[in-house]
Amino acid sequence: MSAGGPEAGNSGTVLPFPHARAVTQVAFDRPELLRILDLYGRMVAAGFWRDYAMDFGKDAASFAAFKRTAERPSARIEKRPSLRGKQGMYSLFGEAGQVLKRGHDLAGVLSPLERRLLKVVED
Repeated sequence: MSAGGPEAGNSGTVLPFPHARAVTQVAFDRPELLRILDLYGRMVAAGFWRDYAMDFGKDAASFAAFKRTAERPSARIEKRPSLRGKQGMYSLFGEAGQVLKRGHDLAGVLSPLERRLLKVVED
């Protein structure tokens, strides 16, 4: 055997480096998730929500908030990157599944839920 043979690891053959698989699921990034969970915490404190669920699929990521665990979600926030160039990748759905708001900015899409937290204070 020669010193440059396959047993020595110097065969001269270039092996391809295994590539990372393409991302096959959509997820909320950290700032998006922090904004959603901050809203969730305030809605829990106000008594509107009690539970949540998240789903990360290949086409969309979803955050659903529930008043009671056995019901349909009171609100569902969805991120669908394929709609980025159209009406916006964020959507807010109501309890019956109707689209309440769509947009390119998560803060704008969450604004109808934020308004529920505002209380009129008299002087």
